[in-house]
Amino acid sequence: MKKLIAILICKLVRFIGSFVGKGSSLPGRYALKICPDILKKVTLPEKIIAVTGSNGKTSTVEMIASVLKSSGLKVAYNVEGSNQIEGVTTMVLDNCTLSGKVKADVLLIESDERYAKYTFKWFSPTYYIITNLYRDQLTRNGHPMWVFDAIKESIPADTTLVLNADDPFVSLFGKDRDNVIWFGVDKCSVDTEIFEGVYNDALYCPACQKPMKYEYYHFNHIGKYICENCGFKRNDTQYSVTNVDLENDSITIDGKYNIKLAFKSIYNIYNILAAFTACSLAGVEKEKIAALMCNYILKNGRFIRFTLGKHQGTFLVSKHENSISYDMSFKYISESGKMCSVIIIVDAISRKYFTTETSWLWDINFDLLGCTHIKNIYLCGKYCNDLALRAEFSTIDKSKIKVYESIDDACRHIRHNDYEDLYAVTCFSDKAKFLSNIEIK
Repeated sequence: MKKLIAILICKLVRFIGSFVGKGSSLPGRYALKICPDILKKVTLPEKIIAVTGSNGKTSTVEMIASVLKSSGLKVAYNVEGSNQIEGVTTMVLDNCTLSGKVKADVLLIESDERYAKYTFKWFSPTYYIITNLYRDQLTRNGHPMWVFDAIKESIPADTTLVLNADDPFVSLFGKDRDNVIWFGVDKCSVDTEIFEGVYNDALYCPACQKPMKYEYYHFNHIGKYICENCGFKRNDTQYSVTNVDLENDSITIDGKYNIKLAFKSIYNIYNILAAFTACSLAGVEKEKIAALMCNYILKNGRFIRFTLGKHQGTFLVSKHENSISYDMSFKYISESGKMCSVIIIVDAISRKYFTTETSWLWDINFDLLGCTHIKNIYLCGKYCNDLALRAEFSTIDKSKIKVYESIDDACRHIRHNDYEDLYAVTCFSDKAKFLSNIEIK
């Protein structure tokens, strides 16, 4: 009886909440109060794919869902990206019959890395994808190894792990474990032999804490590594990006499956590879996956084309308190090579909690913006002066820096001046404040 009431209440609150923007996690919260073990009592599909990690979860899940649905499979997944247990519960029950059977061929779950242990206490994913572990939201997550411990608690023994072999923190989950599938990127043209960045969290081996050596870096601590003390190293991969050609906007997977890129970034390539791996494991033919992923444009608002006055713009949504996310956006801009300006907005650090902590700005590699083709850099929002101070300690030409506390004032100035390309970099917490000033293509 509790199960039926929980499902009914969830569906009702979901229906009502959809009209007021409270329909993603609140219904699940009520259902869990009525029946705390509801996720144990429902009948789930045979295939369950879970995705967690610091970055790329929402984009990876969206691509997996798109390919599986285009292949004729019915997929239940958390479209809104509400990824804690309440949001997962809402999604599962919303796709249930009243008897408690999920109406889908595949259950696809984006799970918050800190709270996955609560979701997977009740059932085991068939495939559990872990994308990466980075410094992320210091207020909530602390050090990456703290997050590692939280994810480790969520891994059932019978689950097949699907791991990013190029991330040593993620690889540690597969140490001494048999049921692991590895994906990664082979050596490519964008690699460096020395570390480039503000900090290196993988300077020491996560397994034995001795110095670690890298043959090459793709970015930050992602690359090919080995610990000569304990033998911990990058694993051979079953799914590999064997060629990266960013000049021609394409990659090759496993030496034969070519995918054209709508967004040419090494960072996005990992999301594509993780999605390709998941879809292959779900039974879709590799040729079909590659065809469906060619020039795929994300629908989740991470990458938006816009106009502002005479400026043609690209919106690169990054995560506040996540330096890798900002580094990848800045790297994308620095490699564009075309005359442009950049607007960076930090007005509300988080939409989930209040904090004035801005030390994370010092983890970002602002030197990436010290390029001759960048004309102006607009620093905006409540924390514009924190941004300006950080920029002072970089290679950026200080005459290019314009500081505006008001986002509207900055946009007004840009709208009525010049016509170079424009890149906007900010977080979801500040996204709407910028979107109100632009025209989306």
